[in-house]
Amino acid sequence: MMQMMIYMLNIMIMFLLVLINILISVAFLTLFERKILAYFHYRKGPNKVSFIGLMQPFSDALKLLTKEFFYPMKSNFYFYLMAPMLMFILILSLWMIYPLATNSINMKFNFMFILSLLSMGVYGLMVSGWSSNNSFSMIGSLRSIAQSISYEVTLSISLLIILMMINNINLNYLTKYQIYMYNFILFMPLMTLLFMSMLAEINRTPFDLSEGESELVSGFNIEYSNSKFILIFLAEYTSIIFMMFLFVMFFFSSNFMILYTYLITIFMIFLIVWIRITLPRLRYDNLMYFCWFYKLPLILLMSMLYMIFLKYPLEMIFLMNYK
Repeated sequence: MMQMMIYMLNIMIMFLLVLINILISVAFLTLFERKILAYFHYRKGPNKVSFIGLMQPFSDALKLLTKEFFYPMKSNFYFYLMAPMLMFILILSLWMIYPLATNSINMKFNFMFILSLLSMGVYGLMVSGWSSNNSFSMIGSLRSIAQSISYEVTLSISLLIILMMINNINLNYLTKYQIYMYNFILFMPLMTLLFMSMLAEINRTPFDLSEGESELVSGFNIEYSNSKFILIFLAEYTSIIFMMFLFVMFFFSSNFMILYTYLITIFMIFLIVWIRITLPRLRYDNLMYFCWFYKLPLILLMSMLYMIFLKYPLEMIFLMNYK
């Protein structure tokens, strides 16, 4: 009984530490993005609050939290409140697979856990758009769901190709298979397609059609403000950090205890911001056409080629050496 209580306490402490780290990371990620955008525009960006604007994210969070709480009169109130919480909880739950020896929840099939939670992410979009009782919000949520489901197919297949190569769906084994050679050397074309799928999955430029801040109507989140908007915002930026962490885990990581892994993750986040500055937003029909008519056939063809020319020859070489 005592051991069970200690184990549960260990899990709670671990999850609390992960939560605090994520919240601080998201806060400084927003500052990082605004600073990069500013310097690309030849301006300073946030530099008034505290030293060189370091406390600006906390000032913004305090401003949002102290705004007046209101909701649409004919909205479905409980679902309206629940949707942002659901989005944030699902994204936080993804971090339970963090591959450290101190992680209490070391799942055997943690990749299936990731796919399940990513698939459930569309429920937050659907409920938030429907419960607001707003036509623009509903149309925005339908558009977001169609985009998320479409690009999730190619994202899942891309990740499964790499896991088929190592004959395991436990992500903790990825680091062991990259000790002598990183995966990006073998999977360079796949890495490019996977990066595009991740951009669409986390709603970033040029695939940010789920919520267009520069448009007249934002999207599924149009009726949200104050603390509920903070949860949607945190969910979006936490998913950026997680997706880039997953990307680095699949292609560049042989050890999570070295600084190099995290520097690559920061560089990938910088690349996302750079793409936001450079590329315009796609038209929605072009986005879906690109997914179903170009990207999906290409991914399926690539999976066949990798199986024929890489997996089976490597297995034959291994069996011959083993004998």
